[in-house]
Amino acid sequence: MTAESLVLFNVDEHGVATITLNRPDKYNAFTKDMIVRWGALLEQCESDPKIRVVVLTGAGKAFCSGGDISVQKERANNDALERKDFLWRHVHKIAFIMERMDKPTIAAINGTARGAGLDMALMCDLRLMADSAMVAESYINVGLIAGDGGTYYLPRIIGTPRALELFWTGRAIGAEEALRIGLVNNVAAPDQLMAATYELARAIASQPFEAVRAYKRSVYQGLSMPLAAHLDMVSSHTSILRDTPDHRARVAAFLERKRPAK
Repeated sequence: MTAESLVLFNVDEHGVATITLNRPDKYNAFTKDMIVRWGALLEQCESDPKIRVVVLTGAGKAFCSGGDISVQKERANNDALERKDFLWRHVHKIAFIMERMDKPTIAAINGTARGAGLDMALMCDLRLMADSAMVAESYINVGLIAGDGGTYYLPRIIGTPRALELFWTGRAIGAEEALRIGLVNNVAAPDQLMAATYELARAIASQPFEAVRAYKRSVYQGLSMPLAAHLDMVSSHTSILRDTPDHRARVAAFLERKRPAK
């Protein structure tokens, strides 16, 4: 299969782009070619002004089972520097793109997400999960740790103690627990997951786009800023947004609705 057929891509009329991992016979375990195309598509989403929200999901019964074990065996004879270089040049590229992209990203976890597959979902801003799906930080079961950012994202999403428990035990959790601990935003029946995902994505896409982007930058940058610096930043964002056509049009519409009838 070509890289194009292994990672599908489309954009709807609302500006919602969908990236679909399409290797269902292998539970969407990713290969180097898939990672390269994945990164290229994310960069396309980042630069295309028509794209307002990005959805990531998997074909078939899995979201993503992580890296392809058979391919990893082929790299078993590589030395430590070569293995590190592969992560840095390919897998980590996804995390860096996701970090700098100020458009909303949503993972639709349609089935099992394990190891790097779960970590790829954690890189997204929001996560929806089928009520039949299971997720796990399964690296410990083969004597490894998450090498693609899981130890960065998961504690920030669910807190350090819960994250360490999942890392140390490698146990799989279902949708109910994932929702309870804040790992996912919502849960849906498998046949309703994509409808729920697109309903959320299109609701966000319909909002003033520059304000949506400013919110994402403000929230993530604010996590590592002191209060004074953060308030300085958001005051700049607010001042700029007041000049946008979206803001002016919405204020005008609000005032028109409030105007007394003659």
